[in-house]
Amino acid sequence: MTGQDGSHLADLLLGKNYKVIGVARRCSVDTGQRIKHLVDNSNFKLVEGDITDVSSVINIFKDNDDVDEVYNLAAQSHVGTSFKQPALTWDVTGKGCLNLLQSLIDLKMDHIKFYQASSSEMFGSNYDVDKNGVKYQNEQTKLMPNSPYAIAKCAAHHSVRIYRDAYGLHASSGILFNHEGPRRGDNFVTQKIVKWISNFKKWLSYSSFEDFPLDFTNDKIVIHRESFPKLRLGNLKASRDWGYAGDYVQAMWLMLQQKTPDDYVICTGKTHTIEEFLDESFAYAGIKDWNRFVVIDKEFYRPCEVEYLKGDCSKAKSTLQWTPTCDLQGLVKMMLDAKL
Repeated sequence: MTGQDGSHLADLLLGKNYKVIGVARRCSVDTGQRIKHLVDNSNFKLVEGDITDVSSVINIFKDNDDVDEVYNLAAQSHVGTSFKQPALTWDVTGKGCLNLLQSLIDLKMDHIKFYQASSSEMFGSNYDVDKNGVKYQNEQTKLMPNSPYAIAKCAAHHSVRIYRDAYGLHASSGILFNHEGPRRGDNFVTQKIVKWISNFKKWLSYSSFEDFPLDFTNDKIVIHRESFPKLRLGNLKASRDWGYAGDYVQAMWLMLQQKTPDDYVICTGKTHTIEEFLDESFAYAGIKDWNRFVVIDKEFYRPCEVEYLKGDCSKAKSTLQWTPTCDLQGLVKMMLDAKL
């Protein structure tokens, strides 16, 4: 509930007069910044829980047995981290979904509509090609995961299909491509870029040496005797289909309003490299050439890279009557305006 998508989804549901029960793990530091604006809403309640603990899941369902819809957005969602913490990623992202589904069956709460947050990372290096030679991924594209995160997401995705077929659950998966916004976590590349630009611009404006020219070392930007670390990134050639998270939670809700549950690709249908994201971001900030400000660091390369993601959301457009509202330029503007 305390992540990017959870906070946007809570906003959407409360705007539709839902009563919203959010679940968050106990943490010794405050992780609720994204939902602080909701704490005084009488229709919102945040409870402590952990989907890796099946008893916690069962108790939450027992305490809230009048719920109509369940949205599972919980995950260890950083691909790079999943290579360093594969077992944790499996427990939260894969096994956690199974705990939710089985609890609904065991508690005879199979009337509840269930949404699972699947991911475009499940496609890995695989894609289809249309008659014009354009590569894309849709609901029929074969899954070929390239990371522990993607493997766990595939397991959860197939679990939803099996429980839908075996028990008649109204369970749907949204295969969401990359979706960003001002609430995106700082360790994701788009927010990392935006945050660096914001901090650099602030450093320039607060500097006592604004009249001095910029000098550059291998890893720093120098003004007189003051320095600022360069932006460190990995593979700039990776292509992603980036949309706005606020649009995508609307698609989640629409899936659970359908008579028949199903799986849907949610995307913009356009792909851009990280290099293009840099172009847009630095240009919007008034910096013409970003090359001198960026260091390519092998530490940020994935052990097994997903080079190309470009979704086809024709099914969502026709069945859900859903369409994205924000392109790359709009997304960059939104994120930088929020930071600057």
